[in-house]
Amino acid sequence: MKDFAISENPAVQAQLDRLGALSLPSGRLGLDTVRELCARLGDPQNALPPVFHVAGTNGKGSTCSYLRYMLEAEGLTVHSATKPHLVRYNERIRIAGKLIEDDLLAALLKEVLDAGAGLDPSFFEVTTVATFLAYARHPADACVIETGLGGRLDATNVMPTAAVCGIATLGFDHEAFLLAPEEGVPTEPLARIAFEKASIAKPGVPLVTMAYPQVAADSVAETAVCIGAPLIMRGRGWDALIDSTIHYRDEQGDLTLPLPALPGEHQAENAALAVAMIRHQTAVSVSLAAMGKGIVDARWPARLQRLGVGPLTALAGERTVWLDGGHNPDAGRAIARHLASQPPVHLIMGMLANKDPSAILKPLADRALSLSVVPAPGHDAHKPDDFAPFTSLPVRSYATVPEALAALPPEGDVLIVGSLYLAGEVLRLNNEIPD
Repeated sequence: MKDFAISENPAVQAQLDRLGALSLPSGRLGLDTVRELCARLGDPQNALPPVFHVAGTNGKGSTCSYLRYMLEAEGLTVHSATKPHLVRYNERIRIAGKLIEDDLLAALLKEVLDAGAGLDPSFFEVTTVATFLAYARHPADACVIETGLGGRLDATNVMPTAAVCGIATLGFDHEAFLLAPEEGVPTEPLARIAFEKASIAKPGVPLVTMAYPQVAADSVAETAVCIGAPLIMRGRGWDALIDSTIHYRDEQGDLTLPLPALPGEHQAENAALAVAMIRHQTAVSVSLAAMGKGIVDARWPARLQRLGVGPLTALAGERTVWLDGGHNPDAGRAIARHLASQPPVHLIMGMLANKDPSAILKPLADRALSLSVVPAPGHDAHKPDDFAPFTSLPVRSYATVPEALAALPPEGDVLIVGSLYLAGEVLRLNNEIPD
């Protein structure tokens, strides 16, 4: 499995070309390769600032954003590693609050790729070790690190310890990897997903989670016990009531916090998880004021993002254009909850061929005015006929998002959805490059 990355910097592009040629060898899953790669580079994963490690099916990136903004609001220096990138590979490695500079990025990737000679590491393994090197070599008060795929076998899980680990929502995605047959793991699908995500837990390190259906909650609890991690699950060790504010409570007391600026009811849930993670670690201290400021200030592109004025939105006239990279059923339901209070929308969708074409369409069935299908840049994507069984709307096909926008009827807002790769292309076209 690999990703798609380009750069205008020749030195970076030379390394991205090497990186893009990597693949995960058939049948190889595990942490042996990334451990060996780390060892060849002095084990940088053992020299990181205090780590906030976050897994989950949906919401983990937003949770990481809330953590970063809250920690920075306290005046702390924070490294943060999130994925995937939307426009520039640099988005994956943020050093002391700023995206990694091209010269340093090129040097780090070359160092790791050279050290990996003969190991056949994957795109994600090289990316993770380059991130560890950057963070081990640059002082900071904390690191916020998002898992990539799952948790147990994710390259980030070579970290021996952390200040706290967190798990956002659980659902079905990447089933080919996360539900692959294996002995000694849960067989019920949601329990297996929960086991994979909860396996980022570390001995003696608090594991802070959302509330889950019983089969998933039991799996998380059993995994935490096996690893020796104290479990703080929503509804047991912490809770939050969300209305006009976030009413948070745990054994340390009650807090009243503002709602996020990020749209969507689920964002307040993600913010509450971030608060719980901060409250259940001792590496750094964060005030109530900083938590509140971080919640309001946090930004996370391509998650129910209302696009600003730009070359792409100019094609939509006065209508609102929403952008979301969601591509699984949980994301579809979250988007539908938000749009329930908004005018109906024209859907422009591009979805990878290995995703469920009904994941977004079904939850939005009563909010969609039309459906236009576009490619997902650089990847195999569903064809228009793949969507037809799941909608009563005519399915139109366009080569690009600008073509689809220009062809829409004059009335109705727009939602561009289905893939983070498509979202990245949209941000690039509208000159809204994440920084």
